[in-house]
Amino acid sequence: MNREEIKNILPHRDDMLLLDEVVLIDNIAHGKKKITGEEFFLNGHFPGNPVVPGVILCEILAQSVCVCMGESLGGNQLPFFTGLDKVKFRNPVVPGDVFETECEITKVREPFYFAKGKGYVNGKLCVSAEFSFAITRRTEV
Repeated sequence: MNREEIKNILPHRDDMLLLDEVVLIDNIAHGKKKITGEEFFLNGHFPGNPVVPGVILCEILAQSVCVCMGESLGGNQLPFFTGLDKVKFRNPVVPGDVFETECEITKVREPFYFAKGKGYVNGKLCVSAEFSFAITRRTEV
């Protein structure tokens, strides 16, 4: 699935859509994000030595796992983080890297979903986490 197809599932747009592509294989979402160096979150993090912030890596994992829900997430539904647990950062992600995810839903207690994920660059583990999110109705402002 490319960015336009991902938009049918995720509500994220513009700079906050953090996946370039994703494929679902045996209920595991395999996502990719090419870090170009032009991303907004690299401005000032850190001058002369840009590194993708850990919270952004966690957001990429979360966006990836939402693809497991398919288009049932689209429409007037929004996913909100409710928790992060056992997060470990092992290696930095920098411009030029292709960040790849492997994420899956581990338990559902609607409206809560529990998941786990890992992120890699060139097969090297960069981040692992367990996390949860809730699906809520979109309210227009």
